[in-house]
Amino acid sequence: MKSSQGFAIWITGMPASGKSSITRELVRMLKEQGVAAAVLESDALRLILTPEPSYSDAERDGFYRKVAELGTLITRQGLNVIFDATANRRSYRERARTHIPRFLEAHVKCPIEICRDRDPKGIYARAAAGKAATVPGLQTTYEPPAEPEVLLDCKISPGENAQAILKILKELQYI
Repeated sequence: MKSSQGFAIWITGMPASGKSSITRELVRMLKEQGVAAAVLESDALRLILTPEPSYSDAERDGFYRKVAELGTLITRQGLNVIFDATANRRSYRERARTHIPRFLEAHVKCPIEICRDRDPKGIYARAAAGKAATVPGLQTTYEPPAEPEVLLDCKISPGENAQAILKILKELQYI
């Protein structure tokens, strides 16, 4: 019997680890199977929830609390959610896990050197120039999940990583 509760996937990893590329592939693959999912992407949500972000610990606490609450509300309506967000503290992701029964966490493991080389938004370059002081994995802690349901590898393709998430979704009977 299908649950009326949607599922949620939190794709976490350091900035430039490949979260958004994996999310795009996952959305495409889910759609091919007739499964829709709303993407809660942190950069887009920040424009609404914290238009002039300071990236302080207090601001991040409030931001990720709101993001988790949005995901909870959406899944309670029977819709599926993909969180595409670094969420550098475990507690941010655990908040969502606590309130969303059909939840899984996917961690994109990626060495800092690869993240720096990719750096599509210039985050690491700004940090090196002294213009960004709170980059997760550099000046601010990034806490990887203790026990993610899916461990992803930035050295393989976004499609292969998305396929690994799909496999777990099927095993958990979420799809």
